[in-house]
Formats: sequence, structure tokens, C-alpha cells
Amino acid sequence: TGLLIKKLLDKILALFFLTLTLPLIIIASISILLTDGFPIIFKQMRTGWDGKSFNIYKLRSLYKSSKVSDTIQVQSGDIRQMVIGKILRRLSIDELPQFLNVLRGDMSIVGPRPHMIEHTKYYSKEIINFMQRHKCSPGLTGWAQIHGLRGPTTSRELMHRRYQYDLYYIKNWSLMLDIYI
Repeated sequence: TGLLIKKLLDKILALFFLTLTLPLIIIASISILLTDGFPIIFKQMRTGWDGKSFNIYKLRSLYKSSKVSDTIQVQSGDIRQMVIGKILRRLSIDELPQFLNVLRGDMSIVGPRPHMIEHTKYYSKEIINFMQRHKCSPGLTGWAQIHGLRGPTTSRELMHRRYQYDLYYIKNWSLMLDIYI
């Protein structure tokens, strides 16, 4: 029953937030288009529930001419970022299209953040039972993120800390915990 309510709330809130932020998404899209043309939306394969892959949607923040692999996480001062991309990322506006992922059922509003497929493969070899974090829908935000563990994962130790928060969330999940997050 709780899971059904969570899914229903996810859909309602995703639709609400997409509607509310549509003007911001349009302005950001026009800025991206004027700066570097199409595409406006960046798609990347991520790991979801039970290890299934899905395309995550974001507003593009990097120049399309960037020759660096798109599996390398963007860090502060990254030369691949457009000026508008820096603003979008700083304010997390680039993440707004992920509400479409929530509507599609690929993601939830709250849950462990989804990783790139390559990172999932790497950390599943480095951290014992790492794949347990995929026993729920990935989220736009999660327990680890509200505890300051967001952004690039630069070390095994940092990922292990995130993993511990993700496990806590999964083992202690409730609607009240989601509302708190």
C-alpha cells in the first residue's frame, strides 16, 4: 500500500513540478539553443531498479564539441561546460527534465541517485553488495544527497559512504522518510 501511494505521489508531484518549472525549462532551453544549438536534452544510460538500464534526461550543460568521454563526471571548473551550463548545474535546473523520468516510471522523486552504467559496473566490483542499492527506484534526490554527498564521486571511500546512506534509506523506507527528505 505504501509503495502504491509513493508511486501515485511521484506522478502527481512530477506533473505539478514540471508544470510549475516549465517557464524556467523553456528559458534554459532557449539559452542552450542560442549558445550551442541542438540537442537541448542530454540523455545518458543509468542503472535503475534491479539493475535495469534507462535513459536519464537532463538539460545539456556541456558543449557538444567536447571530445572528452561522457562517462567522466563534470567537476567544478570543467572546461566542457557552457557558461549557461554552469548556471544550470549550480542551481540544479539541468535536473528538471528528470521529472519526465518520474512520469515514465524510471525514477522516483526520492531514492538513491542513479549512476552511469560504467560506474555501477566499477563500484559493484569495488564495494561488497553494492547492487543492493538498486532494490528500489532511483530518485531525483535521496538520503545521501541531503547529507551532503552529491556531485562527483572521486574516491571509493566517498562512494562507500553514499552506499551506506542508500542502504539506510532502503532498509528504513517509509512515506514519512520520503516526506522528510
